[in-house]
Amino acid sequence: MSPTPDGKLKGMASRKNPASPGDLSELFHRSFRLLRHSWSQRLAPFELTPHQFRALHTLTRNAADPHSADGMRLKDVAERLRIAARSATEVVDHLEAKGLVARGADPVDRRATLVTLTDAGRELTEQVRTARRAHTEDYFSQLDAAERAELARILGKLSGPAEHQ
Repeated sequence: MSPTPDGKLKGMASRKNPASPGDLSELFHRSFRLLRHSWSQRLAPFELTPHQFRALHTLTRNAADPHSADGMRLKDVAERLRIAARSATEVVDHLEAKGLVARGADPVDRRATLVTLTDAGRELTEQVRTARRAHTEDYFSQLDAAERAELARILGKLSGPAEHQ
């Protein structure tokens, strides 16, 4: 199914329930794929993948938390990103090779490794966050304020239960 100019899927008009869960799911996934694809393209000039940026963003948020230790254990990075520990290792390896993060010993547990942002990592993260704000403003500019508020309400309602799982 392909969308019509008003955002509906072709073939929906002939159905009794044009907003069936299947149609809504298709629209939701299509919108998400488009957003994700356009974001990946915007990340390309920074030479980052979405996973790498998410790791930098996670480390930045952790560093800003006054209750957090300096740096994060690799297993905690993996958990926050919801990826396998091996995948987190690969992401951190790439970021370390670019000079954006550093690994160090955990002073509490010498067997563990802490990952911290370097100055270059903090600077690049801020540049990418600025680009992301511009990207999302551009992406959602096709909605007026009332539509954005309604979308936020609906998505909040749908994601609320998932936040507690």
